[in-house]
Amino acid sequence: MKKIKWLLLLVALPLFVACFEDKSTPADKPLSNITIEQGIDSVYNIYKFDTLVIKPVISQENVDKPLSYTWEIDLQLYSHDEVFEYVGNDLGKFNCRLIVENEDGKAFFPFVLYVNSDYEYGITMLSRDNDGKSMLSFMQEPMTEGDTAKFTAYDCFARNNPDEAFAAGAVDVVQSGGRLIIACQGGGERNDDPTIYYLNEKTMVIENMFTVPEYDDFKPTILGVPSVSPIGSVYPIICENGKVYDFSVTEGVVSEPLKHKYSYAQSCIVDVNGGYYDILLFDNDNKGMSLIYNGYGPYYCGEPYSLLLSDSLYATKNHFANRELITMVKIRMTQSQKTLVGHQEFLAMSKLAGTPGVSTRTEVLYTDFWGYDYVNQASVFHVANQQLTTMMNNPIKISTPCIANKTYYTMFFADGNKVRRWNYTSNISDLPKAPVLLTVGSATAQITGFEMSEDHKVTYVSFYDPQKQGLNGSVWLIDTDSGEVLEKHDKFCYRPVKMFYKTR
Repeated sequence: MKKIKWLLLLVALPLFVACFEDKSTPADKPLSNITIEQGIDSVYNIYKFDTLVIKPVISQENVDKPLSYTWEIDLQLYSHDEVFEYVGNDLGKFNCRLIVENEDGKAFFPFVLYVNSDYEYGITMLSRDNDGKSMLSFMQEPMTEGDTAKFTAYDCFARNNPDEAFAAGAVDVVQSGGRLIIACQGGGERNDDPTIYYLNEKTMVIENMFTVPEYDDFKPTILGVPSVSPIGSVYPIICENGKVYDFSVTEGVVSEPLKHKYSYAQSCIVDVNGGYYDILLFDNDNKGMSLIYNGYGPYYCGEPYSLLLSDSLYATKNHFANRELITMVKIRMTQSQKTLVGHQEFLAMSKLAGTPGVSTRTEVLYTDFWGYDYVNQASVFHVANQQLTTMMNNPIKISTPCIANKTYYTMFFADGNKVRRWNYTSNISDLPKAPVLLTVGSATAQITGFEMSEDHKVTYVSFYDPQKQGLNGSVWLIDTDSGEVLEKHDKFCYRPVKMFYKTR
């Protein structure tokens, strides 16, 4: 009897449960479709070390159901978090996507992430304090129109090379062959050896470095290195005493000079045109503009043609015979101006040797080795706008910061904390009376350098206040024509020693 009851119970139980089952058909049960509504874009641009945060807004149709998230970078799983957080440690382009799913289906949202160098192009500043401590600063040109450019609030060298102490006594930096090459005299609290660094121009990370302890007089001041670096080429490094050492960029070696064996002025002009380069130095011993053309030379600037020092005509045909260099300045030319005239011009100012200031001569000069006519001995050294005057009180000397441009035919030069302007095609006798265009900082400020935008409309003026400690360096941007102050960037570096506009 009990057995029959259990059998009846087993038969009745499924019927009882069935009374409470969902009798609806699949068509009656709503699906929850996923939509990624907002909070996520198709393209993102960030700088290296920046953090990208994406908080997508998700909606579900009909009914909310549990969601799961999958973020992928280059088809590799990155995270299952609801919020995407990514630190741009590596430069490059990354193909990403978000996958959101519930029990009914999935939604996909692809996007592209670019991690850009924040050192692409803009003003690069090398500075050092009174104790020789070196610092590298950078002002990135804004990626977005309307943004305001500003200098980084950190030392670019220290940030990207945290395990390496920057050598003291930084003196020069050039952009060459995808690198920034920096020369330091050394010294300082650690008594550093003279050091040369190669930094990746996009990351500021050290690619190579070497010290030069073997030469007691190796105290570099100027790197004569062009922006293109052919393999095997050797370039000059001018030192404090006027001696030049050879610098093999590709081998990372400094050695005794093979070409520049004399004493040279503290000035150097480097020009690159179509992969070929000119390097101009002034030979103090032989009184002549010494030119290296694409590794050949040195040639001395002569009137009928460029001379070798061993040339028998050198004594009578040397254009700078019995003269001393006051200054030489590369005249900034736009690309259209270079194309129009077909050469790069520079401004030279010199005086009779051994005199305090008598018989000052200025001239616009250019060389044209690539167009040299070897058959007819055509001139490769050209002089234009030459002027001569007796001037006892020339306000310019070899150490005076100067910059010139062909758009306004003006040269700016520093006089303490004043920017003075002179039209280099006007009478040279007007130079001592050149008007003040701008006064920067305090009365004790000292202007250390100039830079100019590619269209010549904006001039950058760097200066510091020696009466103040710490970050006492500044850069002001002015309208080149009017002198109006456009921007002020104060207290972000030490005493500026080299400022230049870094290109891509």
